[in-house]
Amino acid sequence: MTVGRTLVLSVDRDDDIGWKANVESPAIGRAACLMAANTLALADPEDSDINAIFSAVKIYDELTAKGEEVAIAVVAGNHLHMIDGDRRIAASLEQVIHETQATNCILVTDGAEDEYVIPIIQSRIPVSSIRRVIVNQMPNLEGTYYILKKFLDDPKVSRMVFIPLGLAMMLYATAYLLDYPGVATIIVVGVIGCFLLYKGFGFDEIVHSIIDALRASLSRGRFSFVTYTTTILLIIIGFTNGFINVLKFYSTDNSLGILLYLMTFIFGSIEWLIIAGLVTSVGIIIDVYANERDGLGKVIVFPFFVIALGLILYSASVYIISVSGLPEFPLSTDVSAMNILTFTILGIFSAIAGVIVQYFVTKKLSELRKQEIIEVM
Repeated sequence: MTVGRTLVLSVDRDDDIGWKANVESPAIGRAACLMAANTLALADPEDSDINAIFSAVKIYDELTAKGEEVAIAVVAGNHLHMIDGDRRIAASLEQVIHETQATNCILVTDGAEDEYVIPIIQSRIPVSSIRRVIVNQMPNLEGTYYILKKFLDDPKVSRMVFIPLGLAMMLYATAYLLDYPGVATIIVVGVIGCFLLYKGFGFDEIVHSIIDALRASLSRGRFSFVTYTTTILLIIIGFTNGFINVLKFYSTDNSLGILLYLMTFIFGSIEWLIIAGLVTSVGIIIDVYANERDGLGKVIVFPFFVIALGLILYSASVYIISVSGLPEFPLSTDVSAMNILTFTILGIFSAIAGVIVQYFVTKKLSELRKQEIIEVM
């Protein structure tokens, strides 16, 4: 026998009910879930989330008929940004649990992306059962073609498949017309490889986060919009300078290992990256001071840590390169050994100074808050 109240939960991770049907999430209660399913069915009758929601309603009715205490809800994520969507699902689930007082959960999913959120759900409520809804399809060639067509019509899939292939083909054709057929193949493989690494390491989420931060700072009239834009340009300059530095030493010795390539890249780019980090830190500090002064103690330490990390990385790169005996390197081993000692000590002092400044700023803000409370009383 089930103990407590059971929540029958349908998860729409890519927010089809919001994106296609304009239904707010979470939908709590049988009537709200049926309304969400019907609205989505009218907007897109072929969406598999419709079947998942109706299946959740069916389970709810069956358990209710047995006399159990049951609640039902549909929660949705984000159609474009999975990280933001998962956070939204977590927040919506907490709201549902608070309103329904559920003690365990039956998860209903269409078996696609939705199952990625199982750990999120299990961290907030015990999952007593999982129901996967499989939509029957015609097993012939026409049905297979239709499924593939719908799959490629999805904006997320089309961007992931068509853009890198189209760009690679265009570059191949351009290189071939310029009479570089060997280079054309290298370009195609390189473009596809870079795209796979871009997706595999999650750089797309970082880029989306940067774009969202720029959009938010611009819409709110924040000073950080200027510093973010400047930071992006400085990072591009730094990376360019770093790659030029790698090519410079690669031309003198093409037997360098990966570690030396990385160190020569850092040696050429670290100054620009430090400046970029300082510019961003200043923009964040100014925005926090102007709008959210209580959080100043958390961000005041950023420039000190940027300087500390930059000095330590710079000294390490200089020392490793000089010890390796790379020709044409401007610094000798003795000078590099002195640099790594000096810059490491300066970096540690910078970090300590940041912690001290953070302590005094936090203490001062706390005193100001107490003073404001006293004045109000």
